[in-house]
Amino acid sequence: MAARIKKGDEVVILAGKDKGKTGTVLEVRPADERVLVEGLNIVKRHTRPRPPSEPGGVIEKPAPIHWSNVALVDPKLHLPTRVRFVEEDGKKVRVAARSGEKLD
Repeated sequence: MAARIKKGDEVVILAGKDKGKTGTVLEVRPADERVLVEGLNIVKRHTRPRPPSEPGGVIEKPAPIHWSNVALVDPKLHLPTRVRFVEEDGKKVRVAARSGEKLD
């Protein structure tokens, strides 16, 4: 099955503490049905020092969020949109359902 959300896509958070904020997808984890969004869903992790490069302490980093809680941002309207697939020249192409704009 083709991916609706891919690395590098601009997404908006639909639920949770960062609802309404937008960011870029850093990583997609299909096995867990989660995405990692740059600068959003930040959590604090208490880590031990790992010599020689990593210091210990409280580190803030983005946590994965379920992909049902994010929506792609329409490139034309700058609003959340669903994704449709259209076949062009024998290939599946992602299309924004709201405006019909190509995403790939």
